[in-house]
Amino acid sequence: MADTAVRTLAVAAPRAHGSAGRRARTVLLHVVVIAGALAMLVPFVWTVVVSITPGATLTSTPELIPSDASLGAYGRLFAERPFGQVVLNSLMLAVATTLAQLVTSSTAAYAFSRLPFRGSGVVFGVYLATMMIPLQVLIVPLFVELKSFGLIDTYLGALLPSIASAFGIFLLRQAINQVPRELDEAATLDGAGHLRIFASVILPNIGPAIATLTVFAFMNSWNSFLWPLIVLRSPELQTLPIALAGLQGQYTSDWDVIMAGSVVSILPMLALYIFAQRYVIQGVASSGIK
Repeated sequence: MADTAVRTLAVAAPRAHGSAGRRARTVLLHVVVIAGALAMLVPFVWTVVVSITPGATLTSTPELIPSDASLGAYGRLFAERPFGQVVLNSLMLAVATTLAQLVTSSTAAYAFSRLPFRGSGVVFGVYLATMMIPLQVLIVPLFVELKSFGLIDTYLGALLPSIASAFGIFLLRQAINQVPRELDEAATLDGAGHLRIFASVILPNIGPAIATLTVFAFMNSWNSFLWPLIVLRSPELQTLPIALAGLQGQYTSDWDVIMAGSVVSILPMLALYIFAQRYVIQGVASSGIK
């Protein structure tokens, strides 16, 4: 009996130690995650608090729940400036850019994945290499080209450089590669052509990747500053990032109004991400992106 008890304790001790170690790692992981979440949440909360604190400055420390909280900054933002038109401009441009990238990226990704041709790997590699070219390098030739077509200070001029995305094609191609080819073959036996296979077989199976590309494309267009600043000259065509930059004065700035504009610019992206968040991680994971 004594020997049995000793053996039982000898086996149970490492198990207890291992269980305690796992619990410690779990607690540490939760602490890190919570700390990261707070680090990302605090700036947004601070922006909201400043926007509802009349006369707040960057050097002052606003109260978490201001005693004189007011939405006056939001009223001034839309009353003293054509901010409603600015938001509409950004929304239309972001939606158009997103839809264009979804169409071009999905069709090109299908061609690279399901319609191999001689040199397709080289073409795809060259196309991916364009992701390493910064926009600043392309601004001058793009501007000259669009000026020759008379597209400066037009929405089309702001849209054209972003209707195709190398990242979008890569993301969707990786997702399409995960779809079993047996589904294509079964559809072919039923008399389906490439267009029917693309619409009825491929697209329904890459929904998470499409949702991920939708979020990224909308976010990039919504936050785009440099190219709209170069190509859009008229105040009535301004997009949100340009209008936000114009809120800051040379000597004095109404920081509550500026932060109100920042909150307005964050809300559409936040709503889109909340709606699509359950697809984003799945889409990135299935694409093989590290």
